[in-house]
Amino acid sequence: MPPVPGRPRSAEADRAILDAALDLLVERGVEGTSIERVAQHAGVTRATVYRRYPDKTRLLLAALQAGLATPAELPACDSVEEMLSLWARGLGGPDAVRGRRLLRRMMTGLHDHPELHRAYREASIARRERWIRTVLEQARERGEFPAEADLAVVGDILTSAVTTHLLTRPDTSTVREVEDYLLSVLRHTCYRRQP
Repeated sequence: MPPVPGRPRSAEADRAILDAALDLLVERGVEGTSIERVAQHAGVTRATVYRRYPDKTRLLLAALQAGLATPAELPACDSVEEMLSLWARGLGGPDAVRGRRLLRRMMTGLHDHPELHRAYREASIARRERWIRTVLEQARERGEFPAEADLAVVGDILTSAVTTHLLTRPDTSTVREVEDYLLSVLRHTCYRRQP
């Protein structure tokens, strides 16, 4: 395969660009994050950013996926509790602080940017919703939810609990505190753990 023209990409520049975009998103929101500002913050030229991301939407989408640690494949879960434990690991502890702040910023900011919102929904949110639905359906098959349970509502309750935690609990929450909170919410649904 012939070499691609131009300078090779630098992994260091890639990291600096995404870190800069994340920092700016958290501090200034979508409006305050521009390719020019990202380049300045990362210590690279605008051309370096544009070579990787031809427009702001693609740059911010990549930053969101990196900042929220969106895996290529979501893990299989043997139980609803295991799924909530995974959520808690993403929302608790010192490594989760920037992600929590980013999520809060995006909760309202994305709606003002339909193109970015649509791209992020397709790349991440829709996939997570299918994953959650699969875990809940498997739990219903095991008898952990009644046959008539509306799993879409249960999924909404659990994801709303995440939102509530982000908005009302400190960013210093531990993984255990987040997990205990989410499990408490689960116990107040029609969920019944099988022995």
